[in-house]
Amino acid sequence: MSATDNHNPEMEWSTASAQVHIITPDFFIPGLNRDRTVRVYLPPDYQQSDKHYPVLYMHDGQNLFDEASAYSGEWRVDKSLNLMAHQQQLELIVVGIDNGKQHRITELSAWDNTTYGKAEGQHYLDFIVQQLMPHINQHYRTRPDRNNTGIMGSSMGGLMSHFAIHRYPDIFSKAGILSPSFWYASPVFEFTRQRPLPADSRLYFLMGNEEDKTMVDDMHNMVNQIVDCGHPTPHIFSKTVPGRGHSESFWAEEFPQAVKWLFG
Repeated sequence: MSATDNHNPEMEWSTASAQVHIITPDFFIPGLNRDRTVRVYLPPDYQQSDKHYPVLYMHDGQNLFDEASAYSGEWRVDKSLNLMAHQQQLELIVVGIDNGKQHRITELSAWDNTTYGKAEGQHYLDFIVQQLMPHINQHYRTRPDRNNTGIMGSSMGGLMSHFAIHRYPDIFSKAGILSPSFWYASPVFEFTRQRPLPADSRLYFLMGNEEDKTMVDDMHNMVNQIVDCGHPTPHIFSKTVPGRGHSESFWAEEFPQAVKWLFG
């Protein structure tokens, strides 16, 4: 596994930019006994420079860069970041971890659910922190400190990103929590209350006002709880967008603002 692995080989056609590649072979997640594909985006000048870059870890890697692998539309993360790099707004590495398909819901929650089953999120997150991050920091020119490390996801990925920054505040200083599925795990509220974050932690919350009302209310309640517990309001961004629902196209449109607020 190295930084020079070939461009996405999984389809004859691809919409991923030349800055995206798949690490081969897949990683093995011991706690889950599963293999996992990891996709890496590098800034446009990566090969021509000796710079080190911040890193954003993202869930649902299939949907981030490539229409060929996306199951409900791509986020266009690589295209957005290429443009932002050209405009000198932001340069960073993005590491996309594919979801576990039929295991996606349980992998992205740290709490059991009576309908969906036993939580596997702690094993998934430990894989990211203990196996994947050391590999990325060894094989790529990263800025490995917490101030330059973030995590982001939507829906169940939003729930996992919220869990990740509270579980490992010494690893992550930024979290993009988009359309979070707090409904899935009500204990997340007490968990959050018991684990106040360092004051410099940055949290970006996003929801569409046409998403499920419970989801909208849960996000607002979570933001209010974090503020009430004393987290500095300049380090929390909360946005509810009129007329938008739960979709990849919504998150794709909002990604540039979210990543710029977190890392800019």
